[in-house]
Amino acid sequence: MTKLTYKDLLDAGVHFGHLTRKWDPRMAPYIFMERNGIHIIDLNKTLVTLDEASNAMRSIVRSGRKVLFVATKKQAKSIVEEEAKRLRMPYVTERWLGGMLTNFTTIRKSLKKLSSIEKLMKDESYLNLAKRERLMVTREKDKLNKVLGGISDLTRLPAAVFVVDVKKEHIAVKEAQKLNIPIFAMVDTNSNPTVADFPIPANDDAYKSIDIIVKYLTKAVEEGLLERKKDKDELRLQQEEDEKRQMDEGSKPQAETEEKRAPRERIAREGKAEGKAQVKTESKTEVKADAKTEEKPEVKAESKPAATTEVKAEEKP
Repeated sequence: MTKLTYKDLLDAGVHFGHLTRKWDPRMAPYIFMERNGIHIIDLNKTLVTLDEASNAMRSIVRSGRKVLFVATKKQAKSIVEEEAKRLRMPYVTERWLGGMLTNFTTIRKSLKKLSSIEKLMKDESYLNLAKRERLMVTREKDKLNKVLGGISDLTRLPAAVFVVDVKKEHIAVKEAQKLNIPIFAMVDTNSNPTVADFPIPANDDAYKSIDIIVKYLTKAVEEGLLERKKDKDELRLQQEEDEKRQMDEGSKPQAETEEKRAPRERIAREGKAEGKAQVKTESKTEVKADAKTEEKPEVKAESKPAATTEVKAEEKP
């Protein structure tokens, strides 16, 4: 993103403040000098705070959260609406309804009513209604769409709020403070910068000044969206690679076992055959040994005593 220069802000009239008699003393650190009864804003501090705000906004959008743009001033309506629609971010440019943040559940009911009316108008049964009833439905839809059309896609509270003029949008600022929602704001010399978490000292009345500040911040939002998309793609590719690696690692052991199974079975068969042969030889030797041991004593016992007795018996008479 191309950074703004001192000359860019000077050409857009960002340095012009309000009359000296309308100033807020808390804006003193951001005021450079006084000329012809008008305070001049220090553009060096504007550049520093603008970079801080853009970096913070980019990190918020990169995390997948949304920023609510609020600008009901005539000079800022068209700019904010156009940029927010381009980035698909929620915005409020007509009127800030009290409790839009603090009473978000009721606002969600109104948004559901708006969506149900839109579905009814697309249905064929809508054509069967009387002309007066259809007129009432379209009027109610236009009324809700005018006030809540910019936040129709907002399903939960925004992560941050961007305000063009904190003095005019004081209700939105108070609600965001109550809910601890970070506030990005353009603050003029008649405003209180302490109410914003990221104050940007700038002229909030001139069209060119609002345009250059809003577009610079929306470029940061766009970069955050692109970085989020890139992170998602990298995560998806990494998951695919991990799954592929796991599948490869799971198939390798099976192949190895199939390859090793044949030699193992052959070795087992050979071992069994050797074992049987050993058993046979051992059994044969045992049988022979038993036969020898059994035959020898019987022959000796039978032959010797019989011969002696017969000889003695013949000699005595």
